[in-house]
Amino acid sequence: MNPSLALATVIVDELIRHGVTDVVLCPGSRSAPFAYAVHAADQEGRLRLHVRVDERSAAFTALGLAKASRVPVPVITTSGTAVANLYPAVLEASQASVPMIVISADRPAELRGTGANQTTDQVKLFGRTTRWFHETATPERREDQNGTWRSVVGRAIAESRGLPSGDPGPVHLNIPLREPLVPTDDSEPWPESLEGREMGQPWLSLRAPHSHPPAVTGPGIAPVPRTLVVLGDLPDPNQASELSELAAAAGWPLIAEPFGRYHRSRVSPHGPLLLSAADWLDANRPERVLIGGRVTLSRDIGRLIRHPDVSVEVVTPLTTWADAAHVVRRVHDWADIERSHSAVAGCVDRAWAAAWRKAGAAVGPEADKVIDGSWPSGLAVAATVAHHLPASGGLYVGSSNSVRDLDLGRDPQRFAKDVVLVANRGLAGIDGTVSSAIGLALSRPGLTTAALMGDLTFLHDSNGLLIGPDEPVPDLTIVVVNDDGGGIFGTLEQGRPELAASLERVFSTPTRTRIADLCAAHGIEHELVTDRERLAERVAHPSKGIHVVEVPIARDGQRGLREQLYAAAAKALA
Repeated sequence: MNPSLALATVIVDELIRHGVTDVVLCPGSRSAPFAYAVHAADQEGRLRLHVRVDERSAAFTALGLAKASRVPVPVITTSGTAVANLYPAVLEASQASVPMIVISADRPAELRGTGANQTTDQVKLFGRTTRWFHETATPERREDQNGTWRSVVGRAIAESRGLPSGDPGPVHLNIPLREPLVPTDDSEPWPESLEGREMGQPWLSLRAPHSHPPAVTGPGIAPVPRTLVVLGDLPDPNQASELSELAAAAGWPLIAEPFGRYHRSRVSPHGPLLLSAADWLDANRPERVLIGGRVTLSRDIGRLIRHPDVSVEVVTPLTTWADAAHVVRRVHDWADIERSHSAVAGCVDRAWAAAWRKAGAAVGPEADKVIDGSWPSGLAVAATVAHHLPASGGLYVGSSNSVRDLDLGRDPQRFAKDVVLVANRGLAGIDGTVSSAIGLALSRPGLTTAALMGDLTFLHDSNGLLIGPDEPVPDLTIVVVNDDGGGIFGTLEQGRPELAASLERVFSTPTRTRIADLCAAHGIEHELVTDRERLAERVAHPSKGIHVVEVPIARDGQRGLREQLYAAAAKALA
């Protein structure tokens, strides 16, 4: 065995010992030793290998695999621009606290700065974006390397999981390798044992996540009677249910952005619309808003928490917290949730909470009339998809209009049991959504998974469909709402009538791409759907493999439709 293959074999073995189940590999020459090592492990059934030819797609696939499972997923590339193409997903993983391990093969020191082909400075290429960076020594035929290699893997796993006291996120291992890079006929014995610890144990024993002392200590969450709980995007989808249980124990109303896995009966129906009704909110304003996760969608929430009569508190599972409005008064560690249950039990102002329940019940039917009557529209498509996911179904949501339509159009109380919704909200970009959704579906075998996105989001990551014939293919329904362009800009400031002259070309950016032909080129099943019942059927009873359901809608009129929805909510609460 040559030194490069020895290092790669040991690192892959140690990753598996730490619980890694999936690896995403991009083809390349300098990374060939890792290709042989992960292929062998896949053939032995020790891990599942996913090969991707586009590095950006590969990284987002790894991100999607780890998004809900919370198990670090390595992505392996060769040197040069291949590593740089991982950057968008590394940024997203960093902001969203998703565990990921970048393993980049590199030229040895003697080839750097010489003009050697495919050689650039890869040291700390991702800057402060990664939780940890390490470059190994170039492997050689000598003793005392096995323990070093295995120890490095343990540290990488720990840092990616946020242990012992940090936040989960991406790490970067840069590994210089000398030729030979392929298996060789080498009869000379290796100078030391390359075995790991006995009984398949990892070299480094790690404590369980969240077993460290609270990052922020305090008296716990106080029993404030008029408290509104707001759920944003959290690193672990399961954390949404933990905070919703506290709200239920206290009796506090709960408004949730469309992320996470939470108990449907505990979330106010059409909660964002309640916040848009200014007169009603003035009469029923909470004394305190308790926020879990990053709130990124609703400007009405921003207006509420900036009100001088509202105290804002945050509960965080991380070492940091979001406070874009600079209004947070108190920060609680996630451990405060469990230890505050008895203190807040039944503390709610019952009359005030009843007013919130009645408001949700009043707005629901009026909102449904607007949404149902708007078909085909982004709102109606989003509501149809969300309400017809089967029990334990998963939905990956694209940014821009898709996630906002879902936020306004869905009624959480109509969700099936244990539905989980996730999105790339770390930086809320449209890139990588197809690949991320494929990763999520691959992490949930046997469970129904769908994705909801606009046409530009789909086209931006159409390389996510580049999956070879020998690769694992998930069961995934991709619902593409096609308004031929960036319809979100028509709902923002750029969509004001006096700015119409520049809207179409530089903001809406129509492409006129035939999505059916694009799918055909990739061998992906495509169906054009104009009937709402047919869309519901495709989501509830999907076929095997990846298939795209395209729903054409008009791009104009979306601004007016949302205004109509807000007006209906205000009228119902008048």
